[in-house]
Amino acid sequence: MIKTKEKLPKDPALSAKRAGPTGQAKIEKKKDFKINTEEMAQAGLHFGHRTSRINPKMMPYLSGVRNTVHIIDLEKTKEKFEEALKFIRQLISENKILLMVGTKIQVKELVKEMAIECGLPYVNERWLGGAFTNFGIIKKRIEYFKDLEKKKAGGELEKYTKKERANIDEELRDLDTKFGGIKNLEKLPDAIFVLDMKKENLAVKEARMEGIKVIGITDTNVDPTFADYPIPANDDAISSVKYILDKVVEVIKKAKK
Repeated sequence: MIKTKEKLPKDPALSAKRAGPTGQAKIEKKKDFKINTEEMAQAGLHFGHRTSRINPKMMPYLSGVRNTVHIIDLEKTKEKFEEALKFIRQLISENKILLMVGTKIQVKELVKEMAIECGLPYVNERWLGGAFTNFGIIKKRIEYFKDLEKKKAGGELEKYTKKERANIDEELRDLDTKFGGIKNLEKLPDAIFVLDMKKENLAVKEARMEGIKVIGITDTNVDPTFADYPIPANDDAISSVKYILDKVVEVIKKAKK
């Protein structure tokens, strides 16, 4: 069992007084994201996997074991999450591209809704191998998809038979499933936000090969060193993922103002 010493909370007012105006500004900046460990606990961010499934590199982010399940240290989650949010804020304020990746059944709709709300590209169906490493080929397929959509919208497909139009509609649905979330992606993204580092390991691998920054939720069965900005947290519970995504949405919307 991992034991940690309990730390007494610091008085922000006293710290600011000692540090002066600069210290006050720094303390206020830390409150920007309004991340609360109690709220994180209520959302279940601290529940990891069974002890038998631990990735040794996650050990520094753990606080103990409860009923054979590893417990994530939420103070460390808060620290790493704030680092990730600062990076996202800078990314969006510089008009750079963040791609959301989450294909697990329980989170795919959350990913889509959040990405559309924030105007971000997303992948919530199966990751297409080569999406980054062979982006030129993927881009050509996207251009074909958009051209087909344009033709349908312009009535150019009316000249075909009913059966041929049905086949084209089926092809459009298939293309939309594969490329709908990235059809406006003109170049490789600057970073990806991955909701399950283990399931989306191919996306993570390709991102690292192309020098794309990786922000990822790292549960206890994951190697956090594969992410540039790991967020130690439960990646299975919808409440946990939603808490994280809600904070990301807040940051993105503020950065776009």
